[in-house]
Amino acid sequence: MRFPIHEGTPISWPGPHPTEADVVVIGGGVIGVCSALYLARSGLRVVLLEKGRIAGEQSSRNWGWIRQQGRDPDELPIMVEANRLWRELASETNVDIGLKTGGVTYLASTEKAMADYEDWLPHAQVNGVDSRLLTRAATAELIPGMSRTYVGALHTASDMRAEPWVAVPALAGIAARAGVSIVENCAVRELDIAAGRVIGVISEHGRIKAPEVVLAGGAWSSLLLRRHGVALPQLSVRATAAATEALPMVYPGGAADDEIAFRPRADGGYSLAAGGFHELFVGPDAFRALPNFLTQLRADPFGTRFLPGAPHGFPDAWGTPRSWTADDISPFEKMRVLNPKPNKGKLKALTRDFAALFPNIGPVRIKAAWAGMIDTMPDVVPVVDRVAALPGLTVGTGMSGHGFGIGPGMGKVLAALVTGAEVGHDLARFRLARFSDGSPMRLGPAL
Repeated sequence: MRFPIHEGTPISWPGPHPTEADVVVIGGGVIGVCSALYLARSGLRVVLLEKGRIAGEQSSRNWGWIRQQGRDPDELPIMVEANRLWRELASETNVDIGLKTGGVTYLASTEKAMADYEDWLPHAQVNGVDSRLLTRAATAELIPGMSRTYVGALHTASDMRAEPWVAVPALAGIAARAGVSIVENCAVRELDIAAGRVIGVISEHGRIKAPEVVLAGGAWSSLLLRRHGVALPQLSVRATAAATEALPMVYPGGAADDEIAFRPRADGGYSLAAGGFHELFVGPDAFRALPNFLTQLRADPFGTRFLPGAPHGFPDAWGTPRSWTADDISPFEKMRVLNPKPNKGKLKALTRDFAALFPNIGPVRIKAAWAGMIDTMPDVVPVVDRVAALPGLTVGTGMSGHGFGIGPGMGKVLAALVTGAEVGHDLARFRLARFSDGSPMRLGPAL
């Protein structure tokens, strides 16, 4: 079964794009879509350009969790707002995006895991999040039928889930009705710059004049920034996931232990993924960014598997151009949708582990499998900032696997940065300059 959004998916928004706007948003994932929506609601003329399809990459390939639990403390206030915004946005579309409040549970296999959960709990309390620790018995009662006995768990009842390949296109529909000009299959080849500031973009179909540009390009962001002399130590890791055929309901929320993550789907099956496991294709950016990532590597030396060069056309493939002109076909056009192959060994392990965890659930059969490239940063929090070296450019990228759930909140933040409105959150942790101003690399207590 093919993934729901791919390069052959019919184009919903063909364009053409206008030649002038107040803001151009680059990237049609959840961050770009939500940024465009809130910019339009502030009264601006907004154009959103997507090189392939809306939500074609990681925004549709994620776990579908809308999770406050375990967030970095600097992300958590924005995520709490996003939790509220998801409910509002779901009511503004006649599309069922699968939004359910089923909770999120982290299952603890060791006393150390429980201690980590307990250490994080004050951050939830400060932000009014209903996270709590569960005992061994309470964990077994919450998710009955498990073959493993866990030490306990961290549980947040107010956390939600949705079907990302449905939800993000539905959000794009809201944005379009708010006046955003969305154009799919239209790559931005380069920024248009004059006298040292951004004055618009040059797409594969021509120039758009605009005094403000938002870059929300996910795994492709650092490639475009490097083209304009801005260094961003962003890498992309492959994450494999699968969907099962319909099975009995064992738990209405999302849950994860040290081997597997799962959640029920709207179609009656489960989405499965390997918890805490990613794969990095080693390319030129990996070597450039290595000094920035050393702190993360020391903290979790076995969480990432390293693979030789990325497939042809990937953002950090050895043959992917780092420089081109506005007249050249850009790397973004050569790969409209980044569609990595899933890890077959992990798929077998997911099936085996889920069936072993719930021995009475019946045969576990995979009906679809996919992978996505997660754009990640050395400290596992994004860059959300104005770019001092290029006035007129705002960047929201490197969501590090946290983007789907926090998307509406981050979109609202980015819109405020562009318009000069009150952001309402402390963004110091997310500044671009933290990688160049001598600041020590700080990993938060995120789980």
